[in-house]
Amino acid sequence: MAGLEGRVALVTGASRRFAIGAAIARRLAADGAALLVHSWERHDVELEQPLDPGGGAALVEELRTGGTRAEHLSLDLAEPEAPAELVGAARSAFGRLDIVVANHARSSFQSVAQLTAAELDLTFAVNTRATLLLIQALAAGRADEPGGRVVLFTSGQYHGAMPDELPYIASKGALHQLTGSLAAELMPRGITVNCIDPGPTDTGYADDEVRAAVSVRTPGGRWGRPEDAARLVGWLVSDEAAWVTGQVIASDGGWSIRG
Repeated sequence: MAGLEGRVALVTGASRRFAIGAAIARRLAADGAALLVHSWERHDVELEQPLDPGGGAALVEELRTGGTRAEHLSLDLAEPEAPAELVGAARSAFGRLDIVVANHARSSFQSVAQLTAAELDLTFAVNTRATLLLIQALAAGRADEPGGRVVLFTSGQYHGAMPDELPYIASKGALHQLTGSLAAELMPRGITVNCIDPGPTDTGYADDEVRAAVSVRTPGGRWGRPEDAARLVGWLVSDEAAWVTGQVIASDGGWSIRG
């Protein structure tokens, strides 16, 4: 389905070509969209995640080789001005912006005893504040017309306890709860807002033991792949999903309904 010709998408959090952000960018490019790809590799370094030396810039070169109009910008979304700068860069490069996929996330591991005000503030700044400001900038510069799309990402905190990741799940829970209110305000302006919980997704961070333990507990029998989330994003931003808004969708192979 190539139904996004003439539309422009901003995909945040695409620092690694084997992770969800890159898969989303590839899917939207295949469907005809022009793309601004955002990355912030420093956070992957802090988490000691598997790194992609090429990062977002290499992803954009890949997309351009396939014929997609694409640009890349590396920004720290903890900075208050960064969301408006990203939206402005998309409009400057392509003349418009129709789709925001807020895939970026700051992740940290703090339980109650480990909590710090600094980490709470930083995580909320990146995951929640930046996402809201991205949506504000999209809406402020867009005429009231069909075709506007926002896709948020939450986590599995509403399916089960995650006591070792409190700053992360607090910020992701906020996005979950914001989805309906944002959708109600923006639907009259032709912008839908939906939220995805991708479930456990194999982006290289799990060791073999964890990977096997999750696979055996999942009704689907495997971890999610980045392309699983990307397919759902591709549908949600298409014209086929124009009547779907305010929804939080678990795309997790049955992980959230396991016994």
